[in-house]
Order: sequence, then structure tokens, then C-alpha cells
Amino acid sequence: MKEEHIWTKKPETMLDWFCVVGACIALYLTLNNLGYFLGKIGVFIGIVSPFAGGIVIAYVLDPMVKFFYTKLFKEKKKTRGFAILLAYLVAILLLVLLAWLVIPQIVDSIAMLVTNFPSYIHSVQDMLGMAQERFGVDLSSATKVLDDSEAMVKEIYSMASAAMPQIVASIGSVASNFVAIFTSIAASIYMLADKEHLLHQLRTLAHAFLPEKAAENTLRICHYANVNFTGFFVGKIIDSAIIGVITFVAMAILRLDFALLISVFIGITNIIPVFGPFIGAIPSIFILLLVDPIQAVIFGVLILVIQQVDGNFIGPKILGSSIGISALWILFSIVVGGDLFGLVGMVVGVPLFATFYGLAREFVHYMLDKRGLDSEGNHVGEVVEDEENVFE
Repeated sequence: MKEEHIWTKKPETMLDWFCVVGACIALYLTLNNLGYFLGKIGVFIGIVSPFAGGIVIAYVLDPMVKFFYTKLFKEKKKTRGFAILLAYLVAILLLVLLAWLVIPQIVDSIAMLVTNFPSYIHSVQDMLGMAQERFGVDLSSATKVLDDSEAMVKEIYSMASAAMPQIVASIGSVASNFVAIFTSIAASIYMLADKEHLLHQLRTLAHAFLPEKAAENTLRICHYANVNFTGFFVGKIIDSAIIGVITFVAMAILRLDFALLISVFIGITNIIPVFGPFIGAIPSIFILLLVDPIQAVIFGVLILVIQQVDGNFIGPKILGSSIGISALWILFSIVVGGDLFGLVGMVVGVPLFATFYGLAREFVHYMLDKRGLDSEGNHVGEVVEDEENVFE
């Protein structure tokens, strides 16, 4: 006879009832002092946050480790450590290369933009004045906005200069947390090295504390969510990198200003589905508008062409069916995720909703099969009449 699980077992002895009453009292005290417990939970989260960072690092590097371990080392024994080392070296090399190539150019572009900002404003004002004289259109409000924007930039510059000590102090605090950063990296290395054993322990805990059916469903849901998140983020990062490179090459060929700064910005914001291209394009068009309105128009047309190519060819080719939801539900998940969790919610919302959507679809099909119905509501095996017979 199958042994009854602890969570489905009915209390029979005095000890069972004592445990039930004690659990109820503990739940009451927890709810009655919820603020205190939440504060302690926050302190605990702060203590274990380096390990949470290690989980994020390990999750990001795991596809690379898996690729090196299976493709390069052919899953030979005692080669997983080399795969982890190679993945870290590639990640560090990419970060250093990106910083070496991009950061100086971005700093120079921002410095030039700030330095020449007054002259940009004056040139736009002259253009508006010429248009007002030639066409007789009242553009005094637009000129006033530009005057205010110049004063606003000066105010922002003075505020940034005043805030420089606080910025330096923040950088110092980050440097003082070197131990936490080192802990995160070390934890991620141990997690990647001992991945199979850790997953086995989690599966054991699920089977130990959950009913058999619930444990199987929980593990299946976790696997399904992992597939959705990994497929979406890996594909989206590759897609965004390609879009950033294409934008830079096209801007360099067209000799548009701030090519590297804008292409990096476009590539980063492209990670956000649907709204990402607009988030990256609008400020970029405004920057080029200050330099040269013709360049702004050319860039606007260029970014429309690039996004059309991405939406119809590059994106579907890379992402494939990893999202698994329609454009309407993608828009819905971005709006809801952004409203609840901000920018992070806009990025995470799509794979998270795709997971819930897949589970809901599976549940609907399960209920239909249980009732003997197909997706149209007809009983399985039932002969459906033709439209001509229905309306006779």
C-alpha cells in the first residue's frame, strides 16, 4: 500500500494535533507582526544578496559553459572546469573589449555634445527664425522652449558638478563592496561546477516536501520557464548586438554624427520588445536634430528600415518560436510588466507571460480532454454538419 504523504495525512494522534495548533499559532503571530518579519526578511536578503548575484551570473554564463562543455570538450570527464574557465575568459574579454572600444568614444561624444550644445541651440533657433520670416508661421513658442532648454542644460551641468562628490563617494562604496562582488563570482563558479548536484538536491527537496504529483508539476513548470527565459534572452541579446552593429555600419557609411554612441544606445534598448526601438530612436533623433536636421531625418528613415528588417527577418530567424505568444500578448505583457516593475518588468514580462500562457493553454487542453471536447467545443468523434445542412 502506498504510504500517505505528510501534507495529505489527516491528524490522528495528539502529536499531530499539537503540530497543527502550533502551526496555526505561528501563522497568527507572523501575520500580526508582519512588518517586523518583513524587516528581518529584508536584512536576510541583504546578507544573502551576493549569492543571489552569483545565481544571476551563473544563469547568464550557463549557456556558454554548456556550449563549450558539449561542443568543444565533448562532455569528457574533468573538463567542465575548463569549460567554466573558458566561459569566464570569454565574458571578461568581451567586457574589456567593449569598454576599451566604446567607453572612450562615448565619453568623447558626450563631451562634444555638451560643449557644442549652445551652438546647436543657436543654429536651430536661426533655422526657426528663417522659417518664420519666409513662411509667416509663428514659431516664437518653439524658440522660447529652446531658450529654456539651454538654461536647463546649464542648470543640469551645475547640478552634476555639485553632485560629483556624492558620485565619487558612491563609487567608493561600490569599491568597498569588493568582498560581496568576489563572493558573487565565487558562488557562481561553484554553482556552475556543481550544477548537476545542486539540481539533484532541489529535485530531492521537491519530492520530499511536496506530494508526488505536485513535485512533478513543479519541476516541469521550472523546466518550462527556464527554456522560455533562456531562449528569449539569448536570442534577444544576439539580435540586439546585430542591430547595434548594423546601425553603426550604416551610420558610418552615411557619415552621421555620434555613430558609436547612438548605435550602442540603439543596441541596448532593442533588448526591450516592441517599445525598445522607439525608446532608443527618439532621443537619438533629438540629438541629431540639434546637430543637423537633415541628419535627423536620414537617421529616422534609417532606423525605420533597420527595425523593419529586424522585425521581419533577423528577429524571427534568431528568436524563432522561443516566445510562443502572439504580438497582442507580447504588448500586453510589456505594458503590465512595465507598470508593475518598471524597466525590468518590460524586459522580463515577455518570457514570464509566455510561461504563464503556455501553462494556461496546457490546462485548457487538459480540461477539454477531460470533458471529451476538442478546441471547437465539439465532442471527440462527433460528426460536424456542413454549413449548408446547418442553415437548412
